[in-house]
Amino acid sequence: MNSRAQSSLYYVGWDVGGWNCDKNGKSRDALVILDANRNIVGKPWRGNLRAAINEATDSAEWISKLFALCKAQPLACCPQITLAIDTPLGFSEEFTRLVTQRIHAGAVGNSATNPYLFRQTERFLFENGLKPLSAIKDMIGSQATKGMHVLAKFAPQTLRCGVWLDGTWLSAIEAYPSACRASATIQSLQQPFGKLAHDDLDDALTCALVGYLFDKHPDKLISPEASVPASEGWIWVPQDGLPRNLGVKESRP
Repeated sequence: MNSRAQSSLYYVGWDVGGWNCDKNGKSRDALVILDANRNIVGKPWRGNLRAAINEATDSAEWISKLFALCKAQPLACCPQITLAIDTPLGFSEEFTRLVTQRIHAGAVGNSATNPYLFRQTERFLFENGLKPLSAIKDMIGSQATKGMHVLAKFAPQTLRCGVWLDGTWLSAIEAYPSACRASATIQSLQQPFGKLAHDDLDDALTCALVGYLFDKHPDKLISPEASVPASEGWIWVPQDGLPRNLGVKESRP
């Protein structure tokens, strides 16, 4: 790949805070931007993206605002951005049918298999030793709607399950930093950076690295099976990050 093409590739990690996270000192939006060589671009940022979301009129302006917040700008006029987002970017089909059509899903078992509370991607993580949060029951509905609002506004096209596009600049995926903690692949990529100034920024960096793997080494991430509905989305996690594969237990804080 020539240097011009390389300079147009960026990986943006977004750890999502609630709509009014400027009032929450512990958890806010955080951004880390990496270039094609996995160098941090500008300065990692933490705050509330609500104003930028509201003010941007299209994906190009949205991307420009993300770079500006990080005190940077793309080197090329037509950057290609992979945005990896740490929040649920869909609801289960069973929950959607219940809300919009009053169609129930039949008998409901334990929490981990409850089709209203968890999408197929989250139920898969339960089966493999993780305990993901639910957008329905775990008080992350604000973050989830914020992430889905951004997709609807700036990347409304579904390429395939778990991949959204704007058609020009932007590809968006869902990441999950807690599922990366035991991954030797992610640990190796994180090692040069050390610890950043806040846990939110560390999670944003992990998301950006997942975006890099998605673009350059997709075989290192677990892809959805054909049976997973595109409307639900998919959490892209490292192949070597699942506790069941490692014989250990891990849960999301």
